[in-house]
Amino acid sequence: MLVKICGLNPSRDVQICLDLNVNFLGFVFYNKSPRNITLPELKILNTYKKKNSFFVAVTVNPSNEFIEHIKSVNFDYLQLHGSEDNNRIKEIKKKSSLKIIKAIKVNDINDIELYKQFSEADYILFDTPGMEKSIKFPRNLIKEIPKGKKFILAGGVSVDTVKNLVKLGIDFVDLSSSVEKYTGYKDHKKITSFMKEINNEN
Repeated sequence: MLVKICGLNPSRDVQICLDLNVNFLGFVFYNKSPRNITLPELKILNTYKKKNSFFVAVTVNPSNEFIEHIKSVNFDYLQLHGSEDNNRIKEIKKKSSLKIIKAIKVNDINDIELYKQFSEADYILFDTPGMEKSIKFPRNLIKEIPKGKKFILAGGVSVDTVKNLVKLGIDFVDLSSSVEKYTGYKDHKKITSFMKEINNEN
């Protein structure tokens, strides 16, 4: 199972995640988020040896100017949570050479089918409407998510749900609040425990 941990602090959280072989490290650029970071904080990202991990910029309708900024800061992926359509994804990939994770908010089974509209995306992330509030993804809808490592599940993922998610055929998970001491502050012991559980299942 692949793992993406989102809402990381560039100075405090990156090395522990790299040491634990977290596959994707997410950094939030959204003013309304308690996990929001600013462009000046990103300089340190160029000092890390990523090994086999990838850095992800998590955004909502990013401007071309913003995309130009992050191209120089060691990012591999751009995660899109806004109204970006397939043409916009294609445009971003052409301009930036960044790979794309497109997020879809899932309220019901019809929302899951929307992934077919985003053929240019490298990954599809299925999220609950609560986004960062860690609302649990309904079990009946988890079963409807397409199988394979291109599809990511977010929402209510924790050390306690890993076994069930494996049984349900989920290959890629995204988490944030379940590995925090409090909102916006990651708990390294929780991250370690989660990755230990993942390694036990892999």
